[in-house]
Amino acid sequence: MIQEQDVICVSGEPFYSGERTVTIRRQTVGGFGLSIKGGAEHNIPVVISKISKEQRAELSGLLFIGDAILQVQVLRNAGEEVTLTVSFLKRAPAFLKLPLNEDCACAPSDQSSGTSSPLCDSGLHLNYHPNNTDTLSCSSWPASPGLRWEKRWCDLRLIPLLHSRFSQYLPGADLCRQNAFQVIAVDGVCSGIIQCLSAEDCIDWLQAIASNISNLTKHNIKKINRNFPVNQQIVYMGWAEEREQDSLQDRMYTPKFLALRGSSLYKFIAPPVTTWDWTRAEKTFSVYEIMCKILKDSDLLDRRKHCFSVQSEAGEDLYFSVELESDLTLWEKAFQTATFLEVERIQCKTYACVLESHLMGLTIDFSMGFVCFDAATKAVLWRYKFSQLKGSSDDGKSKIKFLFQNQDTKQIEAKELEFSNLFAVLHCIHSFFAAKVACLDPLYVSSQATSSAAPTTSGTGKLKYTT
Repeated sequence: MIQEQDVICVSGEPFYSGERTVTIRRQTVGGFGLSIKGGAEHNIPVVISKISKEQRAELSGLLFIGDAILQVQVLRNAGEEVTLTVSFLKRAPAFLKLPLNEDCACAPSDQSSGTSSPLCDSGLHLNYHPNNTDTLSCSSWPASPGLRWEKRWCDLRLIPLLHSRFSQYLPGADLCRQNAFQVIAVDGVCSGIIQCLSAEDCIDWLQAIASNISNLTKHNIKKINRNFPVNQQIVYMGWAEEREQDSLQDRMYTPKFLALRGSSLYKFIAPPVTTWDWTRAEKTFSVYEIMCKILKDSDLLDRRKHCFSVQSEAGEDLYFSVELESDLTLWEKAFQTATFLEVERIQCKTYACVLESHLMGLTIDFSMGFVCFDAATKAVLWRYKFSQLKGSSDDGKSKIKFLFQNQDTKQIEAKELEFSNLFAVLHCIHSFFAAKVACLDPLYVSSQATSSAAPTTSGTGKLKYTT
């Protein structure tokens, strides 16, 4: 919630608060006798900011400072006579009033008394100067007993945090704002730039926001998973920014919504809301056939921190950035969990390959290890356990050379196979090995499933809000 301090009428109702239609004629000297401010270019209503004494607007008795002009109708040629439809704004724009005490109760005095009303004291104008004659005339504010004006914190903007994202970086760039960030809701509503007073305040705010988003996301995932079978459960959902591979693009980074569900990593432009949305992902990858790498500082491509890469089954490298280290840790643990659960579910994966011009099959089995067999006869050529693989190499195109240790002779035996989907095979082997290693730690699965997104923070700092 973003709020601003404003002066509002908290009790009483002015007799002029309703919508009014007023017709006035132009005078030879002084015109209509009123000034206005605001307009669409300022994103505020057109409001009467000044009413001159003894001029047509004041003499009408129906126009007052703070009236919003809803409609203007020219009745005669050259604008000699106009009809204004106006309505008094209970919350006048900030440039029409002065800061008041925290609890200021004033009743406008009689017009001839010379004392001023709360909104008339040499007003806070857009271009205020002590000698500026464009000030609010107290005589233009009507007497209306029983009114009470106070400074209040008023809601300015509400940003729903579910599936929202926040960023310290300039949009699409790798330049980080100093102690500032913005929050963007799932429907595109933006908080504007929120400027913190210190780096510590900024980190506190970012961690607090990240923690709230994470808790909302986890709660939402639990609700969604009720509608999905066990093998299609969601493990992770969240925003990341993808680095564009085309250096000619205007934007270096583009927001993407990532989800780990069942056997797949989904990349969306926007969060999926309906079941149908899951079929319209920008890209989908099998989690056990892709490789995820958390990047060290020496591996970063630009000034953005907290980055990771994903290499697809086709060998395509995708580069992502997240905002906080806790976001990166959350992603890493979620990816490990999703991979482990999927390997545990499928247990084995078979790929077609070629050995000396013969069509073969290589099965990677979670229990038995590596099994190579003839595709036609199904006869097994060789079988090795995971522990027997002592090394491997590939040509980056299609061939993999495995180095297995014979259990009896302890000799290294080289086996070379050719695949049409080299990267998918390499990544799958890596996934099965990672799952095997995870099985050595009995607390692994539970620790991954119960890990929290970010530390809970309490307390927030002072902010300066700018639009």
